[in-house]
Amino acid sequence: MCIFQVNGKQEIRKSGNPAVYRNNSLKKAAWIGIISNLLLSLIKGTAGILGNSKALVADAFHSASDVISSVVVLIGVNAAQKPPDSDHPYGHGKAELVAAIIVSVLLGVVGVELILNTVTSFTEPPETPSGWILIVILFSILAKEMLFQYKKRIGIKLNSQAMIADAWHHRSDAISSIAVLAGVGISLLSHTLQIEWLVFADPAAGILIALMILKMAWSIGSDAVHKTMDHTLHHDQTVSMRNRVMEIEGVKSIDSFRAREHGHYIIVDIKISVPATLSVEEGHEIGKRVKNELMKIEDIEDVLVHVNPYNA
Repeated sequence: MCIFQVNGKQEIRKSGNPAVYRNNSLKKAAWIGIISNLLLSLIKGTAGILGNSKALVADAFHSASDVISSVVVLIGVNAAQKPPDSDHPYGHGKAELVAAIIVSVLLGVVGVELILNTVTSFTEPPETPSGWILIVILFSILAKEMLFQYKKRIGIKLNSQAMIADAWHHRSDAISSIAVLAGVGISLLSHTLQIEWLVFADPAAGILIALMILKMAWSIGSDAVHKTMDHTLHHDQTVSMRNRVMEIEGVKSIDSFRAREHGHYIIVDIKISVPATLSVEEGHEIGKRVKNELMKIEDIEDVLVHVNPYNA
């Protein structure tokens, strides 16, 4: 059996390749998120305190957590772009998955804290929120939805799990702002309709926000952990890859084919059989052709080929 390691695409693609574009695009998106969330958290926090809205203050903390998650994503993106080294021969692609897990943990902590802080508001009737904060809430909903659409598009285009997780963080913030809008609106009606208990709609909205945050944390975290555990592509996802290999002259069979996700790229381990009458050099050349064909697939970053003698 002949075994040889194929160089990763870092050595095949030169600087100025798609990896550079990917890194710059992810960094730009992360910085846009950081600056936007800083401004939104300050605006919502100030409006919530001055306008007597527990829900809006909770929403401000949610936006503040987005700042932390965007910083984590930025760190993860930078780490994932490092080339392979002696300690990490398959690269650092999983750094983005680690960043996604950290984001999910931060979301979970924020959700629990918001629940604990908001529950105390039910011990005594809260003050009625000011009507002008509705404008702030509407502005927040629009801004967060725009950030979600932007980052989700970038994350899908560049296959970045951390960026997609960060995008959903923005969507959860937009949804929470809708809950705030409903809570504040109902609380304002308590004075108009002379129904005092409606004023509790504002802190109730805060708890609803916290529950949505916890659900999102679980969804993001479980998916990232699943992919961190060397998840391999299913059989139906590799049919086209295996078909391309079988079309190469000299390949008699594919004995084993594993394509595992390593962050935003794929690493392939393949065993092929070639005619036993071939020399080692001839078998090696067929293995190189298999490598070259698989490396043409955009998401595949590295390939390990095992060449076995074919026995009918």
